Amino acid sequence: MTIKKFQGAGTALVTPFRKDGSIDEAALRRLVDDQIRGGIDMIMPCGTTGEGATLEPEEADQVLNIVIEQTKRRALVVLGAGSNSTAKAVQGAERAKRLGADGVLSVGPYYNKPTQGGFYEHFKEVAAVGCPVIVYNVPGRTGSNIEAGTMLRLAEVPNIVATKEASGNIGQMMEILRNRPPEFRVLAGDDAFALPLIALGGDGLVSVISNETPSMMTELVHAALEGNFEHARTIHYRLLPLMAANFVESNPIPVKAVLAMMGMIEENYRLPMVPLSPVHRAPLRKLAEDLGLIRSVGVQR
Repeated sequence: MTIKKFQGAGTALVTPFRKDGSIDEAALRRLVDDQIRGGIDMIMPCGTTGEGATLEPEEADQVLNIVIEQTKRRALVVLGAGSNSTAKAVQGAERAKRLGADGVLSVGPYYNKPTQGGFYEHFKEVAAVGCPVIVYNVPGRTGSNIEAGTMLRLAEVPNIVATKEASGNIGQMMEILRNRPPEFRVLAGDDAFALPLIALGGDGLVSVISNETPSMMTELVHAALEGNFEHARTIHYRLLPLMAANFVESNPIPVKAVLAMMGMIEENYRLPMVPLSPVHRAPLRKLAEDLGLIRSVGVQR
C-alpha cells in the first residue's frame, strides 16, 4: 500500500548525549541511518523520548538540522516543540517551519490545566504559523486531557493534520476516528495501542520501541494498515514484553539503556533523568537478547 503523509510508523527519537552532556552528533546520525534502514516513515526528534524539555532551543535546532540532513528526505521529520506557554509553542512551530521540518509535534499545555476552550485557542495559535501540526494528547504527563470533542474541533483548523493519542482511552480514540475529517490522521501514542487503533481505522503510531526495533515495528504497522492482522498480531505479541519494559522506569531511561547495550549510544541522560536502576537492568537485557538485539560479541540487527 502507499503510505500517505503523516501515516505509518513514526519514531519518537532519543537524543544521544556525550558524557559532558553535549549532543553526540555521530551517534545521532547512526540512529537516523538505522531508522531509515528499518523503513520508518516519520522521525520525530526532541519530544518526550528525546528529552526535549531539557534541550535549549539552539540544541533542539542542532538536533533537527542533523536529523533533516541525515534523513535526506527519505522519511518525514517532525520536530517536538510544544510548551505550556502558547507563545513559546508558537515559537517552536516557527522554528520547525524555518529549519525545514515537515511538521511539528505540539503537546497539550502541561501544568496550567487549561479548559477545553483553552486547548482549542492554544493550538489554533500554533497552527496559524503555517507548519503542519500534530496535536499530542498525553494526559498522564500533562495533567489534563484533550477531549474528543475538542480534538474534532481542532481537526477542522487549517494546518492541524493529526493527533498523537496517548490518553489510553480507547473509547475516546474511537469517537475521534468515527467523526474526524477524512484527511485527519489519528496516530497511537503508545506502542501497545498501535495494532488495536489501526484495526479501528487509525493511521499508525509514534513509537518508542522503534528506537530499538525499527524494522519490526515498521513491519507491524504496515501489515496492520494493509489488513494483514494475523502477521501484525504475531509481531505485536513478540514485542509486547519489551514495549512494557520500556516503561518500567520513566521514558526514555529504559530505551536509552537498551540502545547503549546495543552499542548505538552512550548511556547518558539529562537530569532529572538518571541511569536505569540495577534491579531492572538484567531483565531488560534478557528481553533484548531474546529479540536478537544484542549478543555477547556485538550487535545483531
